[in-house]
Amino acid sequence: MIIVLGGSTMLGRWRVHRTGYGAMQLAGDGIFGPPRDPDEAVAVLRAAVARGVNHVDTAQYYGAGAVNTLIASALRPYPADLAIVSKVAAVRAADNGLPALESPGGLRQDIEDNLRTLDTDRLAAVNLRVMDPAQEPDPLFDAHLAVLVRARAEGLIDGIGLSNVSRRQLLRAVERTEIACVQNLFNLADQRSRDVLDECTARGIAFVPFCPLGWPGDVRQRLLTHPPVTAVAARLGATPIQVALAWLLDLAPNILLIPGTRTRGHLAENLGAADVRLDDPARVVLKRLSAA
Repeated sequence: MIIVLGGSTMLGRWRVHRTGYGAMQLAGDGIFGPPRDPDEAVAVLRAAVARGVNHVDTAQYYGAGAVNTLIASALRPYPADLAIVSKVAAVRAADNGLPALESPGGLRQDIEDNLRTLDTDRLAAVNLRVMDPAQEPDPLFDAHLAVLVRARAEGLIDGIGLSNVSRRQLLRAVERTEIACVQNLFNLADQRSRDVLDECTARGIAFVPFCPLGWPGDVRQRLLTHPPVTAVAARLGATPIQVALAWLLDLAPNILLIPGTRTRGHLAENLGAADVRLDDPARVVLKRLSAA
């Protein structure tokens, strides 16, 4: 086995390699339904674990359960050190929308649906997905946290996480329970969650950036073709994707990566970011870019 480099850190009670795998892209177009190429999807998952990945991020609403089912078929029996993390509080509607779950009872059902489709009796962590990070923490937020606290007490999950939250929401949560991880949008091009990252770093909470290469489409393309990024990549003998991911690993020791892909070729490129070592000139260039 080739172990993924980049060190390891704690995700709640689990020690995981800092480069993991995000399964969202294994769903069909629009994150709906099964993948275009199920055989390649299975191969990607198995290749990730063979390379040492022991942190897989998913959600029941990825493909309306199709991605969880795929993970189970590809990886069961699960390795003892494989931390599977999911998220709850949103559902995939028939029109491919993503409405929030308002009922605490629905949240509990979402946890149980994840366990069923993943064919496991316990998850390393479950993230409470907040639809509006600008909203003040309210009684529903507290009620949702209480559902996760109960699930943890019952042994269904090992840790409680948050996704798409503000610093205020994070602080409300840590007043009420231990938080294992926070998953927010964060990358070279979008650092609006810097205050959340700093709070997590100070508290020893794992911070897991989603869309670590920027939103798919024009934003990602502009980032990965930006001359400062391509120049650093060329000098270090890396790709722009690897430089953008390596910048995150270099930024704070509690950052965990979950880049996703549908192909084994891109998987190898993503995992290779853990071997890229940024030097001081690269840090200066990328810091200037991130501050722009």
